[in-house]
Amino acid sequence: MNSGIEQKNTIERGVKASLTGILINVTLAMIKGTAGVVGNSYALVADAVESTLDIFSSVAVLGGIKIAAIPPDENHPYGHGKAEPLAAMVVAFVLMSVAIVLAIGSLAEIVSGLHRAPAAFTLYVLILVVLVKEVLFRWIVRIGNDTGSSALQADAVHHRSDAITSLTAFIGISIAIIGGKGYESADNWAALFAAGIIFYNAYRLLRPALDEIMDASPSSDMEISVRTVARTVDGVIGLDKCFIRKMGYSYYVDLHVVVDGNVSVRRGHEIAHIVKDNIKEKIPAIVDVIIHVEPARE
Repeated sequence: MNSGIEQKNTIERGVKASLTGILINVTLAMIKGTAGVVGNSYALVADAVESTLDIFSSVAVLGGIKIAAIPPDENHPYGHGKAEPLAAMVVAFVLMSVAIVLAIGSLAEIVSGLHRAPAAFTLYVLILVVLVKEVLFRWIVRIGNDTGSSALQADAVHHRSDAITSLTAFIGISIAIIGGKGYESADNWAALFAAGIIFYNAYRLLRPALDEIMDASPSSDMEISVRTVARTVDGVIGLDKCFIRKMGYSYYVDLHVVVDGNVSVRRGHEIAHIVKDNIKEKIPAIVDVIIHVEPARE
C-alpha cells in the first residue's frame, strides 16, 4: 500500500479517536459535576474538573495531529511533525496543573474538617465513569501504539488517569458512607491520593515527549531494521553511523554506507540511491534517507 495512503489513514484514525474522547469527556464532566454538587462529594467535583481539563487536552491533541499532518513547505522542510510531541507536552503540563489544584483543594477540605458525608448515589455514577474511561483508554492506546502517535498515547494515559481518579473517589466515598460520622474526610483523602497518581502519570508522559522534541533516537529495533535492509544491497561493504529521528508519524534517517574505494563516483551514487529506495520501500514509516558514501579502508 502506498505510504501516503497509509499516513492519511493513520491521521484519520487519530482524529476519530481524539474527537470521540472529546465528546465522551464533555458528557462525563457534566454528569460528574452535577452529581458531585448534588451528592456533596468533593472527590467527584474534583473529578469533574479533571474531566473538563481533559476536554482541553484532547483539543490540544487533535490540533497536534492536524498540524503534524501538514506537508513540508519552504519554511518547514522536514514537515510539521513536532506538533505531535508538543501536544503531548501540553497534555502533561495540564495533568500536572490539575494534580496540584486537586491536592491543594483536598488539603484545604481536610484541614477545615467541615465536609459532610457524600450521597450514596454518587457511587453508581463513579462505577459508570470508571467502566467508560477504561474502555476508552484501551481503545485509544491501541490506536496510539499502532500509529506511533505520542499525542494519542498521552491522551490515552490521560483517560486512564481519569479512571483512576474516579476509582479512588469511589473508594473514598464508600469509606465515608460506610464509616459514618468521623469518616467524612475519606472523600478528601481519596481526592488527594488521586492527585498524586495524576502527577506521576503526567511525569511519565512528559519524558518521551521531551525525548522526541530533542530528537532522541527511537527504539533500537528501527536501527536494526535499517541496517539489515542496507546490507542486502549489492556493493555495500559495510555500514558506519546510523542516526534516526522521529517527526510526527514519520522517521528520517542519516546513514553512512561503506563501498569499495575503487568504484566510480557514479557507481557510489547509484549504490546510495538503491539503499535509500530499499529502506523507504521496506520500512514505509521512513520518509527520507540521507546517505553518506565512504570508501572502504585499505
